[in-house]
Amino acid sequence: MSTIVTPDHSAAVRHLSRRCKALRPVIRTVGVCRLVHNSDSFRVLASAIISQQISTKAAESIRNKVIARLGGRLLPKRFDRVTDADLRGCGLSAGKVKFLRDLAAKVTDGTVPIRKLPRMSDDEIRDRLLEVNGIGPWTVDMFLMFGLGRPDVLPTGDLGIRNAIRRAYNLEAPPSPAEMERMAERWRPYCTVASWYLWRSLETDANL
Repeated sequence: MSTIVTPDHSAAVRHLSRRCKALRPVIRTVGVCRLVHNSDSFRVLASAIISQQISTKAAESIRNKVIARLGGRLLPKRFDRVTDADLRGCGLSAGKVKFLRDLAAKVTDGTVPIRKLPRMSDDEIRDRLLEVNGIGPWTVDMFLMFGLGRPDVLPTGDLGIRNAIRRAYNLEAPPSPAEMERMAERWRPYCTVASWYLWRSLETDANL
């Protein structure tokens, strides 16, 4: 079963509040950091593929249908028990069916050493995961943040983060990846928590 891990982010919040004036009102408005991660690595990776380019609500609905079709758990070997038509019937595109099958196959054959990932470096994990069809830099970042709880991940390819930075920093346009990297120097080594707050800031009507 999936295991939710709830770390203590108080040191990160203090650091960000002290180092970055633009994040202070964001942190004050959003409140306590409730960032958690799920130690079921395969579930997180499969869910990230399912979530690509669709809303959170739609992704949750499809994921639940896939889990039900697989007999109640997202496990790599269970994909052999279902047909592509079964998976398409859950709402998955043909491309995502292909990506999920490739992920399951690469976990099964050891290309992606799912149980060893928590002990590997971020760069080693990137190298392994990018071998899977359908997994790109954004999906790897989501896995590092929400699967392994890595503290210093900056998802420069995420449009939501870029828009949140534009809003928090009062910029005329969303920053480029290079500009994000420069701005995030003040956040390190807690870019993951900073990113979480920025995401949450988009959900509030507060005037930050």
